[in-house]
Amino acid sequence: MTDEQGGLFAAPEAPPDTITKGLPGASAGSPLAVRMRPQTLEEIVGQEHLLESGSPLRRLIDGSGAASVLLFGPPGTGKTTMASLISTAAGGRFEALSALSSGVKEVRAVIDAARRRLIAGTQTVLFIDEVHRFSKTQQDALLDAVENRIVLLVAATTENPSFSVVAPLLSRSLVLQLRSLEGPDIRKLLQRAASDPRGYDGAVTVDDDALDHLEKISAGDARRGLTALEAAADAALADSMADGGTSRGPTKVTLAHVESAVDRAAVRYDRDGDQHYDVISAFIKSIRGSDVDAALHYLARMITAGEDPRFIARRLVVHASEDIGMADPTALQTATAAAQAVQLIGMPEARLALAQATIHLATAPKSPGVVAAIGAAIADVEGGRAGAVPAHLRDGHYAGAAKLGNAVGYRYPHDAPGGVVGQQYPPDELVGVDYYEPTDHGYEREIGPRLGRLRNIIRGRGRSNT
Repeated sequence: MTDEQGGLFAAPEAPPDTITKGLPGASAGSPLAVRMRPQTLEEIVGQEHLLESGSPLRRLIDGSGAASVLLFGPPGTGKTTMASLISTAAGGRFEALSALSSGVKEVRAVIDAARRRLIAGTQTVLFIDEVHRFSKTQQDALLDAVENRIVLLVAATTENPSFSVVAPLLSRSLVLQLRSLEGPDIRKLLQRAASDPRGYDGAVTVDDDALDHLEKISAGDARRGLTALEAAADAALADSMADGGTSRGPTKVTLAHVESAVDRAAVRYDRDGDQHYDVISAFIKSIRGSDVDAALHYLARMITAGEDPRFIARRLVVHASEDIGMADPTALQTATAAAQAVQLIGMPEARLALAQATIHLATAPKSPGVVAAIGAAIADVEGGRAGAVPAHLRDGHYAGAAKLGNAVGYRYPHDAPGGVVGQQYPPDELVGVDYYEPTDHGYEREIGPRLGRLRNIIRGRGRSNT
C-alpha cells in the first residue's frame, strides 16, 4: 500500500473534529517503515535539491515560512514525512485527510475547526494525501482557507499538479517536486533501520548481496525497501529461533532470506560488469535475428535487474536504424516514442512501451541498408573524395552570387511534372556513385524500383514520370 493510499507513512484517518499535533508516534508494534520515518531534517535523504539553505521547503521545515505547499513526486519519497516536519515546525495542529475517503463535508469541517483554532492563536496544518483525486468542487472548497491562511496546506500527489490541481489552488501554493531515491539513498535507509533503536537496534545485519537486491527491488521507494527488509529480517530471526537461538551476535539477513520473503529471485546482473554487456548484446542480436520471444526474455532480465530504462530505450532507437532502417520506416518512430515514454512516465509503466518497441523491432523486416549507406559515404569523405559543390547548387541569396555563377542554371524540381529533374547533385568525382542499396525486404521492395527510376532521371537516363 502506498502513502498516497493512506499507507505506511500516512496518518490514520481521524474524524474532522479530532485535533492531533503532528503525526502520531510509532509504537514498537508499528511497521518498520513507520518506525523509521525521519524525525529530523538531517534524517531525510535524496531530496537535497529541495533542502538547500534558504530554499522555500527548508524555511517551512525550519519554521520560518508560511506558504502552502504541493509536494509532487513518486511514492515513498518522503512527502508525508515532510508534512509532519512542517507541522512540527509550525507549532500548530495537524489534520490529515485522504482524497480517497474525504468529501467536501469533511474538508469544510476541518476548515471550520481551523478557523476557530486560529482565533485562539493556533495554526492548523492540513495534510491532504492524493490531492489529485479531489474533484474541482473539493479543491475549490480549500481556496478561501488557503488564501487567508486559515490552514497551512501541505498536499501530496503522485501526478503532475499542473494537470490535476485547479489553477487557483496552484497559484496559491508552492509546487515542489520530489525525486525517486537513488540506490545509495535506499541503502543508507536500510542500514539505518538495521542499527537504529527505532528499527532493529543492531539485532540484525544485512549481507551486501541482500542489500544489493533490496536496493533494486525498492525502485526508488523507501517504504517498499523498508517493508521488504522487515519481511526478510523476520524470516532471518525466525530461522535463528528455529535453530535454538544459540548463536551469539546479530542475526544475519542473507540474500536467500530476501528472496524468500519477497517472493522474487535476485537476477545475477551487474550493470557495470560482464552481464550488462552480455545481456544487452543478446537482446540486440535476438531482435536482429527476429526472435521476439528471446528478445522479450532479455528485456525482462534487464528490467527485473534494475537496468536504466533510458539505456534500453537508446539501444532500441539505434537498432531501429541500424538493422531495420527503410525496410520498416515506422520502426524508428516506435522506438523513439518508447524512449519518450520512458522520460514522460518512468518505470514501472514504461516497461510496456519498451516491450511494444521490442516486439515491433523484432518482428519487422530487416535491412542493413542505412548502416552501409552512411558508412560508405563517410568512408569517401574521410578518404578525400569531397570535391567542390556544383556551381548551380551553391547559395545564390546574396549580391554578386550570379556573377560568380552560383545558383545559375539550377532547375527547380517542383516545376517538373513528376517533381524530379535531371541535373548533377554530387561533386564531379562522385557522379554515378551509389551509396544506398535497398534490399528486397519489407518496404525496401518498393523503394528499390523507385530508386532505380529516380537515379535514371537525375542522371539523364530517363523521363520525369515518377
